[in-house]
Amino acid sequence: MIQALFDYQFMQNALIASILASIVCGVIGVIVVEKKLVMMSGGIAHTAYGGVGLGYLLGFEPIIGAFLFSVSAALGIVFIALMPGYPPDISSYLFGNILLVTKAYIYLMIILSFLVVFIVIALFHDWKAYLFDEEFASIIGIKTAFLEYLLLILVAMTVVVLIRVAGIILALALLTAPSAMASLFLKKLMSRMIFAVIFGMLFCISGLRISYTLNIASGACIVILSVVCYFLTYIISIVRINIKRIAIK
Repeated sequence: MIQALFDYQFMQNALIASILASIVCGVIGVIVVEKKLVMMSGGIAHTAYGGVGLGYLLGFEPIIGAFLFSVSAALGIVFIALMPGYPPDISSYLFGNILLVTKAYIYLMIILSFLVVFIVIALFHDWKAYLFDEEFASIIGIKTAFLEYLLLILVAMTVVVLIRVAGIILALALLTAPSAMASLFLKKLMSRMIFAVIFGMLFCISGLRISYTLNIASGACIVILSVVCYFLTYIISIVRINIKRIAIK
């Protein structure tokens, strides 16, 4: 795979996409897991399918449609049903294919990733208070309703970044698995975000390598690796806790 990075542009694009996806997953995923908004994130991810369908129907970039629909919410299967035939690469939006990432999409990922990270860092102390105690945050003057709506938009941006990496169907797992894994080890918000980013990069790059070597779907490989590692880590943490309890007794 290392040699392929030097030989093929699509592999370089895939690697860059993996890093960018890991960054937004680590930053937003921690907030989503902490606020228990996993199902909401899944709803936004599936809603993006509507934008993909509308993009194919009207002839513009499907990713832009996904972004608009992720923010405004709608359904996609109706638009796809209205067009003749079936788009040949529509499954890449559903299940992801990181090897199909283009330079244009990389630029979009860079912009969205920068916006997500910038907004989270700029309002970091507000996010901390909001996650710690929403009522307390409201009492001290933080606009919690604004943060809640802003979080929906940030999740929508993150979903758009993940579409080519893991696909609409699998984006939820990649968004939450690294963050949930980091929460097993750390309590501080910033530390969890940093480790979630690191875990995400390990999963994406390792999954990309495995998929390239075995010639299997990259998105599914990345997500399966993420989920398996999380459950193994979770089981180990439970065993350690039980051992400590037995030792105390």
